[in-house]
Amino acid sequence: MGRNRRERREEERESFAAKRTSQKRSSNLKAIGVLAIIAAIGSYAGYTFLTMEGSDMGAPKDAGRLGDEHEHASLLVRIFGDKFDFSLPNYQIKSSWIHFEDQDGDTIHRHSSGVELEFLFNSLQIGLNEKCFIFADGRQFCTNDDYSLKYFINHEPVNDIRKYVIQEDDRILITYGNADEEEIEEQLAELDSQIINKK
Repeated sequence: MGRNRRERREEERESFAAKRTSQKRSSNLKAIGVLAIIAAIGSYAGYTFLTMEGSDMGAPKDAGRLGDEHEHASLLVRIFGDKFDFSLPNYQIKSSWIHFEDQDGDTIHRHSSGVELEFLFNSLQIGLNEKCFIFADGRQFCTNDDYSLKYFINHEPVNDIRKYVIQEDDRILITYGNADEEEIEEQLAELDSQIINKK
């Protein structure tokens, strides 16, 4: 009888050990499967990030890869003769694609091909079109019978700058008010004197 009990206990132990081994093996296989899925997802995400085109992750429409270009242009905005200050923290590096940086409010840095000025102003929460310059707080400076909004790129008047992609050493003037030709020339001369920070 003692021998039967001992044999039964040994069989129970062996059965218990076999069950534990089977459970452990099953748990390990599940863990390996989960890790393999996580690794596959991570690899795919990494590959997608490294090869992303301009349409991904909130990038500007029709933009190239971030870092494929680095162009600089000077900008001057005068509203009723007062210079608008883009060197304030509210206007510094709001987008990796195109921005102002290093507390410099005069130099636009474009870090990808195809990024239009409209994207810069949208990132700064400034609306603009061929007739209006609109701040986030709702203030609007629109062409009317008394005042006009004017754009100049490299001294040439243009109707709209939203779709313009800056080129190296461009100089852009946005002016609003009732400035005469002589005052516009003074603003353009001021724009020409601004240093373009090419860091």
